[in-house]
Amino acid sequence: MSRTTRLLTLLQVLRGKKRPVTAATLAAELEISERTLYRDIAELTALGAPIHGEAGVGYVLRSGLFLPPLMLNADETEAIVLGLRYVDQRGDEVLGKAAADALAKIAAVLDPKARDALLNPTVMPGPAGYGFPQNVVPLNVLRQAIREQSKLRIDYADAQQMPSQRSIWPLALGFLNEVRILVAWCELRGAYRTFRTDRIAAATAADGRYPGRRSDLLRTWQQQMQQDETRRFTPDKN
Repeated sequence: MSRTTRLLTLLQVLRGKKRPVTAATLAAELEISERTLYRDIAELTALGAPIHGEAGVGYVLRSGLFLPPLMLNADETEAIVLGLRYVDQRGDEVLGKAAADALAKIAAVLDPKARDALLNPTVMPGPAGYGFPQNVVPLNVLRQAIREQSKLRIDYADAQQMPSQRSIWPLALGFLNEVRILVAWCELRGAYRTFRTDRIAAATAADGRYPGRRSDLLRTWQQQMQQDETRRFTPDKN
């Protein structure tokens, strides 16, 4: 393989490793000599790749944004552009600006062929629709509570406009075609619930963080949703 392809392959291999991996293991996987591997590691590090190495332990790719030239092919570029433009259409102002900024950063590091795929994509998102219901509580308030794992007390109205007060553990925001929803654990119901963000009349921080890890709670909710879908479409054998 070419040197450029080899360097990108090495990056992909390191991305897939959860723990440090020795030079001998990497060299064997790439079918190159250890001497070549050391040279490739040094070149990637000089280009800004956050590769950390320790004698007797191995190499690991630390977290951090690193997009070298030629990293994305045309299909990968179009997939990213489609996703970012979808976010620009259906996200809030904060995510819309973030999508535009991310697109500009990606364009700056693409090679000419991939950049042409960015400027003239073969795939496009559908119509933006007619907008979303107005939120009383800014989505950024909910997003911040999610990131900090903070409990929230909310005033909420259901589809029949019946008001209630809830103490919830916010887990994620969902951006659907016509509405936005907040996925949360509801202490009142003792179960996972989704709340339309435009029906949240007020939200205030409760004392302390909610227990457990958000990622674990979100995974449990996703598994529950999958089980519900499976039961929904499984024929009754009785």
